Amino acid sequence: MTLRDSEFGPRAVIDTDALKHNLSVVRLRAPQSKVMAVVKANAYGHGIVPTARALIGADAFGVARLPEALALRAAGLAHPIVLLEGVFSRDEIDAAAAHRLEIVVHSFEQLDLLERWRGSRTLRAWIKIDTGMNRLGFRLDDFALALQRLRACTALRDAPRLMTHLACADAIDDARTNTQIARFRKIADVLRLERSIANSAGLLAWPDARVEWVRPGLMLYGIAPFSAQMGAELGLRAAMTLATRLIAIRNVAIGEQAGYGGTWQATRESRIGIAAIGYGDGYPRQLRSGAPVRVRNRELKIAGRVSMDMIAIDLEDFTDAQIGDVVTLWGGLLPVERVADAAGTIPYELVCGISQRVTVEYR
Repeated sequence: MTLRDSEFGPRAVIDTDALKHNLSVVRLRAPQSKVMAVVKANAYGHGIVPTARALIGADAFGVARLPEALALRAAGLAHPIVLLEGVFSRDEIDAAAAHRLEIVVHSFEQLDLLERWRGSRTLRAWIKIDTGMNRLGFRLDDFALALQRLRACTALRDAPRLMTHLACADAIDDARTNTQIARFRKIADVLRLERSIANSAGLLAWPDARVEWVRPGLMLYGIAPFSAQMGAELGLRAAMTLATRLIAIRNVAIGEQAGYGGTWQATRESRIGIAAIGYGDGYPRQLRSGAPVRVRNRELKIAGRVSMDMIAIDLEDFTDAQIGDVVTLWGGLLPVERVADAAGTIPYELVCGISQRVTVEYR
């Protein structure tokens, strides 16, 4: 990746063509399904409005909370937008109705609110069934009553849609996913209502989860939802590259240490490069010596602890490295999945954790 000569701080460069490509992969994997593109959490750190514009070919957008939906409407996006956590007050119902948002209903408290609400507009609703995740949704023995009340609710228009969420779909040999799908379909298939089961992992690995709607999130950003697998192996293209530059190069003698706590010690006459990025930018502090980075076209390793604004890189025998060289933290030839594994976390946390002081650029 190239940065302009004046760019020395960290930058997250978002490839909008990659986003479009990944949506096309969704269409190929689930050709009979409509696509609700999940753009919550600032589109997994990629920027909610530019990402939604790049994914204009989706049938709907899924967000967690009302402010995310309002940001899309303020940007002029007219797609159906689904509030995946639903609404929690009269004011939120008012806003959802005014902005033509669809709501997920997952509790009797939400049903109570909707039954009391009176307004000049009506809303479309999804009803969520808890098939085993025990997070949101009506339990199986409560569902019939919840659906009856929802259908009678004057605040709502059209037939409700049904959804559930898979807890273990990223474990492709975990029988609990088949159990969840079977529980959902036993109820949903006889109702002749539109259904949604699959997240990214469900869409890719569990064909029975591809029903009228799919809800891809992570795979839209080019990231594999399965451990020990890279997005490229699934035909996806990484949308985010996180990069910065070397701002200093230091010679370190045998036995000298680098960074807070002196956790890295030179075992040879060494050169270390200092790159302008740290946990203040969202680069994870839990990365340790040996975690991969790339300087220009070379894969190298972090030396010592990540600090707030900087990291040290063991330049090894890269004698041509110089101040100003581009350092790639993830993206391109260094998949974010590998960095997440080195940090003992998941790719979601890395891309969602980019801080506000990182410049985001769309190409």
